[in-house]
Amino acid sequence: MSEAILNLEDKSYRLPVVEGTEKERAIDISALRDMTGYITLDTGYQNTGSCMSSITYIDGEKGILRYRGYPIEQLAERGSFTETCFLLMYGELPKDEERKAFSAKLTESSMIHEDMVRFFDGFPSTAHPMAILSTMVNALSVYYPYFYTDDFMSQTFDTMATRLISKIRTIAAYSYKHSIGKPFVYPKHDLRYCGNFLHMMFDSPVKPYEIHPEIEKALNVLLILHADHEQNCSTSTVRLVGSSMVNLYSSICAGICALWGPLHGGANQHVIEMLEDIKDEGVSIREYMERAKDKSNKFKLFGFGHRVYKNYDPRAKILKEHCTVLINKFGIREPLIDIALELEDAVLHDDYFVERKLYPNIDFYSGILYRAMGIPTDMYPVMFAIGRMPGWIAQWKEMHDTVPFKIGRPRQIYTGKTLRDYVDMDRR
Repeated sequence: MSEAILNLEDKSYRLPVVEGTEKERAIDISALRDMTGYITLDTGYQNTGSCMSSITYIDGEKGILRYRGYPIEQLAERGSFTETCFLLMYGELPKDEERKAFSAKLTESSMIHEDMVRFFDGFPSTAHPMAILSTMVNALSVYYPYFYTDDFMSQTFDTMATRLISKIRTIAAYSYKHSIGKPFVYPKHDLRYCGNFLHMMFDSPVKPYEIHPEIEKALNVLLILHADHEQNCSTSTVRLVGSSMVNLYSSICAGICALWGPLHGGANQHVIEMLEDIKDEGVSIREYMERAKDKSNKFKLFGFGHRVYKNYDPRAKILKEHCTVLINKFGIREPLIDIALELEDAVLHDDYFVERKLYPNIDFYSGILYRAMGIPTDMYPVMFAIGRMPGWIAQWKEMHDTVPFKIGRPRQIYTGKTLRDYVDMDRR
């Protein structure tokens, strides 16, 4: 076994080196504090591995993303979102009988408890859909309390998982309908996962919604591309919260809240808002790019660059193709899409951005694609949450299957006041 040698205060310590199946290497410091009395300091956990996982592999330098060994390009082209859910949670693509049984469970779980439907009456119409989503997901633990269990390998897990994956689309669609003051549309048992969501979002007694195969396919691809992405902020949150042995619903609720931030799942919403600003100000693309280059300017060019990928985000390439399909198929003439395409072309031909490897990321094209599909802007992070649900569940399950199981407990370096005595108020 390989080892790393740490020289500290005239002493040497041997630390084991672990290697993953894709030759990723890490220095195992699990015993560092007991051995030396020291801890490591890694603000933002940029160089810290919190777990060993067999779910998702990323090579940011080469632009590679795989779920359980399958290239994301193949899953997006040939698979479905429900197949991807099964793959992430159980490790293998479903066989025909497994696929049918899993789809049936999702269909059976698509309704939400009628008492929960009344919850929507208590939300103001101005409530953000992500706030509603997190509240309603956590409320599932109230209506299904008998699914708390210490046996994470039991059938109970299957029930909780399918319930979350199925009901999140219903809750999401209802939150949108509530925000526009329109009646809820119940799910249909003869529609597939993505088609059912589109039906609940856009169907109405006045104007029935036609589910176009190109839009249904594009939504499938979007959800597949969002399904998991290793130990990001929201996934790490699900693991950390879940490590206290809290129920799955509350762990997922925490993940939704973490996802909401503009530096994470809210980034695609900021892309559209940025494009709207460009349109409303009537400023040239070149001027906006110069603002982004100016370190004294607070302006940020959303949708370009990625903390992990130092190459073209493989997910962005796939989404760009589907943007082109929808625009050509439906003759979409949308100023923001035109601005986005012009901006991307300018960035890819600008030395400043090319040298820094600031390529379009998934947030750039997912926002544009959602716009082309008619999804309102404040629903973008909700769409992200729907897609990320199977990844969160798979990560939660993997953590609970790990032996030995440990509660998350990061350390710190204290920088506050040293010991001082309390002085009574009348003496101060």
